[in-house]
Amino acid sequence: MKTLTLCADDFAQSPAISAGILELLAARRLAATSVMSQSPHWPGLAESLQGFARQADIGLHFNLTHPFDASARPLSYWLLASQLRRLSVPELTDQCLRQLDRFSEAFGRLPDFIDGHQHVHALPQVRAALFAAVAQRWPNGQRPYLRAPDRLGAAGDSQLKAWILRAVCAGFYREAQARGFACTPWFGGMYSLTPEADYPTLMQRWLTVCPDHSLMMCHPGHHADDPDDPIATARVAEFRYLASPAFAEHCQQHNVEIGRFCLK
Repeated sequence: MKTLTLCADDFAQSPAISAGILELLAARRLAATSVMSQSPHWPGLAESLQGFARQADIGLHFNLTHPFDASARPLSYWLLASQLRRLSVPELTDQCLRQLDRFSEAFGRLPDFIDGHQHVHALPQVRAALFAAVAQRWPNGQRPYLRAPDRLGAAGDSQLKAWILRAVCAGFYREAQARGFACTPWFGGMYSLTPEADYPTLMQRWLTVCPDHSLMMCHPGHHADDPDDPIATARVAEFRYLASPAFAEHCQQHNVEIGRFCLK
């Protein structure tokens, strides 16, 4: 039996997304979720997540792109500016600290792990800010674990998207480990997020190839008319499959157990 940490991204982005994630946590179809602490919904949703803190990892979904406030910029901005090394690490460190503090104020403790909305946490310079923020908030010798996008395994239905992600996040896994962070050695769950995508078939492929102690992201949620959520249709499809008996059967067929992240 191999353990897979299935993590639902985007908790608190909207009530509909959060409700779907909470249902899947209650059904033990997820082992982690990452929180968008900038969201105005987060303080009111934190208590509902507290009941799952012993069975699932609760993390921070560091955000620079979703428009919760005026600081947000499109992903293309962060990709280009980070590759050209034109970002302000001190300003990004402050942004990370604000999101960490907002998480902790509502949840009562620091997150178990940190990942990033659209994987921004692993970009050059942004990762330096992340490391600096963790050093300021965690006691000596303690660290959250980190998602390493450059460890992306199976590419789903979008080879180009996978190649770009690995390229822009290159070196993150090695650098984080050198700084004492535990990182997920295999990462999956990337695909086109389009209505045409065959999510159940993709999941079965990932369940086949993922090694023990893997991390996989997902984006489930209930339907909502949200102009700021371009993947709303994919969220509903993911939720329906993950909540279904078929997903449980596919995990059993591939000797996969959904569980919290740990290294050997």
